[in-house]
Amino acid sequence: MTLVSDSIRTASIHRGRRLRRTPALRSLVRETRLSPGMLVAPVFVQAGTGIRDEIGSMPGQHRLSVDQLPQHAERLVAAGVRAVLLFGLPDLKDPEGSGAWADDGIVQEGIRAIRRAVGDELAVMADVCLCEYTSHGHCGVLDGTEVDNDATLPLLARAAASLAHAGADIVAPSAMMDGQVAAIRAALDAAGLHDAAVLAYAAKHASAFYGPFRDAADSAPAFGDRRSYQMDAANGREALTEILADIDEGADMVMVKPALPALDIVAAARAATEVPIAAYQVSGEYAAICAAAERGWLDRRAAALESLTAMARAGAGILVTYFALEAAGWLREMDR
Repeated sequence: MTLVSDSIRTASIHRGRRLRRTPALRSLVRETRLSPGMLVAPVFVQAGTGIRDEIGSMPGQHRLSVDQLPQHAERLVAAGVRAVLLFGLPDLKDPEGSGAWADDGIVQEGIRAIRRAVGDELAVMADVCLCEYTSHGHCGVLDGTEVDNDATLPLLARAAASLAHAGADIVAPSAMMDGQVAAIRAALDAAGLHDAAVLAYAAKHASAFYGPFRDAADSAPAFGDRRSYQMDAANGREALTEILADIDEGADMVMVKPALPALDIVAAARAATEVPIAAYQVSGEYAAICAAAERGWLDRRAAALESLTAMARAGAGILVTYFALEAAGWLREMDR
């Protein structure tokens, strides 16, 4: 009788290990699958020629002059990456950030170079912000020492229209100015640029993980910080409010940034909306994995892919990551 009872209890055990026993079984039942086509590679476009300048705080990442972009674009396409997100490092800066909307601006020229090299094989996204172009490093124009939200809106709109006119498929406002999506959508439509899509950095937290980017893009503010316009990282409900507001203003896609510290917000956005959701694995997240891997504390490939899988599992279908080129290669190897 005891043997029968023990047999019944044993039979009732949930045996999840049955489907974890071999690599083939694990692959068969895997719920979240990454593909190179989900990845977006951030690219820093540097004024000058012949420049391929490694970024010290972001091992393996470079600032590239426009003449270096075609080769880089071709490598991305060959690896299966289908999108880039461009940031500019201009020669000159001024209080308004006028380089952001110059017809011959550094990103505008970069867009044209990529188009000449690979045509429509890459979706070209262009960041829309003033921080890389202003002499003070803030994301908008100043009224004294404060960023003037409403005075900044027409400048962001002008920059977005310039970038779309140069050939950007998607403009990505990241300044976190209230009303920026509506202003940009109106400017694009008024210019006849109806096909240009808007990817809103809708939930962009004032994060400790942005440090290496500010080094890479030379965009640290000259004074103060950006906490009065970027979001408080403690606020999840407010993040969802920002996301829904940007969709109401005309955003075609929305972004959560940074990614891993905000996976709950990615999941909430996925549950609340039908538009594509992007998550940005920012410079500090990338640098942390690289630094730990250099010291032998983490496996670089395994940690990078696990982090990207977490972003996708939370609900992001678009993964902006500095690992894009490497990760695309790893994923193709895994499919062989």
